[in-house]
Amino acid sequence: MIGLVGPVAAVGCKDPVGTPAPVTVTAVSPAIGPLAGGTSLTITGTNFANVTSVTIGGVELVSRTVLGDAQITGTTAAGTGLGTDVVVISSTHGSATCSGCFSYLLPVLAQPLAASTYHTCARTSSGATYCWGLNDEGEFGDGSTASRSTPVAVLGALTFSSIAAGALHTCGLTFAGAAYCWGRGDGGQLGDSSATNSSTPVAVSGGLALSAITAGHWHTCGLTTAGAAYCWGENDRGQLGNDSTTSSSTPVAVSGGLTFSTIGAGLYYTCGLTVAGAAYCWGANGWGQLGNGSRTSSSTPVAVSTVLRFSILGTGGVHACALTSSGAAYCWGSNSLEQLGTGAATGPETCLQPGPHPPRGNDDCSTVPTKVATALRWGDLRAGLTHTCGLTPGGQAYCWGEDYQGELGDGSTGTTSSTPVAVSGGLTFRAIAAGSSHTCGLTTAGAAYCWGDNYFGQLGDGTTTSSATPVAVSGWPPP
Repeated sequence: MIGLVGPVAAVGCKDPVGTPAPVTVTAVSPAIGPLAGGTSLTITGTNFANVTSVTIGGVELVSRTVLGDAQITGTTAAGTGLGTDVVVISSTHGSATCSGCFSYLLPVLAQPLAASTYHTCARTSSGATYCWGLNDEGEFGDGSTASRSTPVAVLGALTFSSIAAGALHTCGLTFAGAAYCWGRGDGGQLGDSSATNSSTPVAVSGGLALSAITAGHWHTCGLTTAGAAYCWGENDRGQLGNDSTTSSSTPVAVSGGLTFSTIGAGLYYTCGLTVAGAAYCWGANGWGQLGNGSRTSSSTPVAVSTVLRFSILGTGGVHACALTSSGAAYCWGSNSLEQLGTGAATGPETCLQPGPHPPRGNDDCSTVPTKVATALRWGDLRAGLTHTCGLTPGGQAYCWGEDYQGELGDGSTGTTSSTPVAVSGGLTFRAIAAGSSHTCGLTTAGAAYCWGDNYFGQLGDGTTTSSATPVAVSGWPPP
């Protein structure tokens, strides 16, 4: 799950006889909501007076107006993505032209696509949400427990700006920031003060206005508009981060008073990025997934051991990945099936005592961030159970790690890859999501494709036949 990255100071543009004129981006509005063509956008910061162009995902901002030094307004053009986009602000200072020297990696939008263990959900540009795959616990939110291999609408008139899928539950945020969850609830992961399942959306208790939401295995977390982190659900390994191991069916504040821009929930652990880009994690740590150089679990946030600052975060089964502002990818935690992308079949460390629910494969791991072995630069990435996928700024999809069910999408099965491989088909994606053994993406043209395991119909193509290359989700986008 992603939220707004803020404040980022760009590199100064220096005139040969002048002084640096740094551009600083402090806020972008809307922080959540569809960034489709025709969306009014306001960028706030400093030293904007000499800005000559603004592009989002390579598309020029339409009707751009620079309001003094502090604000730029404009409208997004057709073709702008619904996921994470690179905002490039070009400026002049004196006789120097610094085209493209100011880059702001901006997760303007919450995720429009979510893939979990055996189900997938996606929302339309208007916020209508649909799910497909396994529905035994009501994770579709359609009032039934009948599984489907094609998209089914979530029941009710709610529209969501963001969606998140846990193991057997799903959550969404309305455009006003109200959180709703549905599906399995016996661990309190629905957050409605109960421990019961619900096949329709139920409001998360507490009335918090959230800007981001993420669903882990049996727990859920969110960020308030002020960046405070709250979690609910199972807490036996400290994954709620409130300095206890007591589960809660209502949101509890994460300890430490940190202000986060991004939060992600994995299997019994959670990570977040502060507004300055520092990474913190809490919960289970048997595979080094907290990234702090140890394998000791923590019920409060601990700093990931790195001087790097990150802008995008992806949390998987027992590994996590993050992107720097330059688009370089780093991962930590289990490398049992090469999901860290280190370029080697073995990880830099060995985890001989993996803890609960170890993934398939070997005991390789890394307890600190390790660079993904590629020269590619990324605009987004997502971590699945034992594989990882990313999108380049141009929307090309690559995956690495486990490929036993074709979840890497390169046409092969029964293998693993320690480096990124291109997803077949030449599609251009605006969002990507990685589940247990399947992956899905939304194209810039608005179509949905999935690949990998399809035993429960989680590819959404009307069959239960797995595919090692992308197949179109039936009837997407819905009328």
